[in-house]
Amino acid sequence: MVKQSIKKLKYFASILSSVYLMSCANQLPPGGGPLDTVPPKIIEVYPIDGTTNFTDDYFELDFSEYVDKRSLKDAIFISPQIDGDLELDWSGQSVRVYFPASLKKDVTYNVTIGTDLIDYNNKNRMADAFAFSFSTGAKIDKGIIQGNVYSEKPSGVMIFAYTVTGDTINPVKQKADYVSQVGEKGNFKLSGLAYKTYRVFAVQDEYRDFLFQPDQDLIGVPSTEVTLSETDTLFDGLNFSLSKIDTVSPRLFSAVMTDKYHLLITLSEELDSASINAKNFSIIDSTSKKEYAVSFAFKGRAKEKELFLAVRDTLPLDDQYYLRATNIRDASKNGTPLDEISLTVSDRVDTSAPALITTFPPERSDAVDFLNTEITFHFDNEFDVEGLRSKILFVDTLGNKLNFTLDKIDDASFVIRAAQKLKSLESYAVIFNFKNIVDVAGNKIDSLYQFKFKTFNGLNFTGFSGQIQNLDSLKDAVLVLQHKTEKNKIFSKHIDREGKFAFTRVEPGKYTLYCFYDTDNDGKYSSGFPFPFKPSEEIKYCPQEINLPPRWEVTDFVWDFAVEVLKK
Repeated sequence: MVKQSIKKLKYFASILSSVYLMSCANQLPPGGGPLDTVPPKIIEVYPIDGTTNFTDDYFELDFSEYVDKRSLKDAIFISPQIDGDLELDWSGQSVRVYFPASLKKDVTYNVTIGTDLIDYNNKNRMADAFAFSFSTGAKIDKGIIQGNVYSEKPSGVMIFAYTVTGDTINPVKQKADYVSQVGEKGNFKLSGLAYKTYRVFAVQDEYRDFLFQPDQDLIGVPSTEVTLSETDTLFDGLNFSLSKIDTVSPRLFSAVMTDKYHLLITLSEELDSASINAKNFSIIDSTSKKEYAVSFAFKGRAKEKELFLAVRDTLPLDDQYYLRATNIRDASKNGTPLDEISLTVSDRVDTSAPALITTFPPERSDAVDFLNTEITFHFDNEFDVEGLRSKILFVDTLGNKLNFTLDKIDDASFVIRAAQKLKSLESYAVIFNFKNIVDVAGNKIDSLYQFKFKTFNGLNFTGFSGQIQNLDSLKDAVLVLQHKTEKNKIFSKHIDREGKFAFTRVEPGKYTLYCFYDTDNDGKYSSGFPFPFKPSEEIKYCPQEINLPPRWEVTDFVWDFAVEVLKK
């Protein structure tokens, strides 16, 4: 065969080159010149894509440049999976890869070289996964599933495809039947698939164990299962949005009293804000069998997985105590009905008065929205937040009192909301005395505090309107406009049946635009669940960045939802 003759010539040339360089293991391309930023490519493979009746015990790859040998080992994915270790025989920029055992008869194999492959010189990653298929029988499976993974850094995300034979597919415990890897633009392609039904997941597989580990991996759950057949061999547009799937309930790790009134507790994960409630905690004296109530719960200066508690009672030092938590939940709503941990008590005196840590917006801000005005205050110690309500003044520059509401965040934080629309480019102040902010030890300071701010000019707002074409009129579509750097700036709207939309009072900046079908009618994107399987809502990101300049509305924007365009 001509192909084999070429390979033999390359092999002997490799030996001569190796003798000249004194080491066949070193990859030493010429030095000097400009920095190499070009990703490596596969320029030739054996067998060629679509080969049938394949009988060899190896395949070969020719690269456009020297590549890192170790990275190739980690970047080769063969589906269906082959047990055992592959053997690699290098010859310059080519490699022969031997199978560890004989291949099964009448089976289509798909070989994918993923984007974990890097070049030798400057560690450039391969831009897109490369795949080819061959069959050990007379026919080859030609099924294809392709789509996009929406992520800031999608390159390297794994695609796991499982053949559906029942509802027992659990990516935590089962390895996929077919594997591929996402390219730098977020696109992926699974080829050489048998004509069956598949459930596909996108997994940011941190440790490359080909399993989904909920505590460390992000996952994208499909919006639908895919059925391929001889008359329907291609499914295009299986899109994923990666998210964290938390299935573990929060636990108490430690509890220690920092003084005679305060406890610092450490948890396995951050709690849902609704669980930061004194009623969810109590202290048990195991010596006297007495239960003490926790009076306050707050974040203060605590770290992410920490929380402060405060008690009014003094605990005898000689007794044994433990902290009890009931009905605490994490941000994913995983609940812990009851948990307990030993508590170290203290008789240290607390002499520190509550201090203001932060405000949002910052003090003296001149860019506060005059519509739906909100000011948030965070203190480092507990006090009677509800009791402060009647002792606060909200005034304009003439001293006129304004109506407001006060909502408690926790026992050391609250938010004030203006009860009416303010005027643009006007100054206002929130005033209270620190002497009314008293902790359980009676600490306070007598000092008048004024939070001054100025509203911005409403003319700086921009607008964004247009039409989304080719939406499914039978489904409820939600359009979302999200700021690219300030993630809290997000605007969403239900689109009418004609696909028309209009966003008003949008702050200028660069935005990402995406749309999803709101199947559960809650107005929020539902990311689904891997096991037991719950499909996600169908989502698609607009490939175009939305740039909204100040004082200038972007109108007549058109996005064809039916066109599959790779994410830029």
